[in-house]
Amino acid sequence: IVIGNTSDLIISEYSEGSSNNKYLEIFNAGNEPIDLNDYSLSSCTNGCDDGLNWDYPDNVTFDIGTIIEPGDVYVVCHGSADDQISTECDQEFTFLSNGDDVFALTQIGSGDIVDIVGAIGEDPGSGWEVAGVSNATKDHTLVRKCGILLGNSDWTSSAGTNADDSEWVVLEQNDWSDLGDHQFECTVAVLG
Repeated sequence: IVIGNTSDLIISEYSEGSSNNKYLEIFNAGNEPIDLNDYSLSSCTNGCDDGLNWDYPDNVTFDIGTIIEPGDVYVVCHGSADDQISTECDQEFTFLSNGDDVFALTQIGSGDIVDIVGAIGEDPGSGWEVAGVSNATKDHTLVRKCGILLGNSDWTSSAGTNADDSEWVVLEQNDWSDLGDHQFECTVAVLG
């Protein structure tokens, strides 16, 4: 598995909720439309044990002409997800993470990592820690912080160790309040 990012695409949101309420949201942080046909979602069940190969390379692919406009999102969800998720869903996929399955946005055919949720390696147990929250990839929603405009192929640095150094905000289970519209620009309060 080659690590590197040559794209303006990021995974902007990830949810492993109750029942089949699971999704991944992909965001175009660039200034040009991007055809997702050049990309895929690749995955491993329970980590990626050998650290070299995807269990399921190009597990989710996109039709030619699947365009994400600048500042827009594309949502892959479970087909039996809650209506609030289904309304925002662009493509269905049944086998999304149970909390301990690595998912990465990859370049199609090569498996090169553009962005990743989870660590390539041994099974983490129930899930990975994010922002100091134990098992945050299980029974939570993760939202990428504002100002993150490039994917990160290094899950350890992306997940961080606390709320300050993590690239993610960890929300409670079944909190889909940010789904469908990623706030990537940070606003600064003006003191008067």
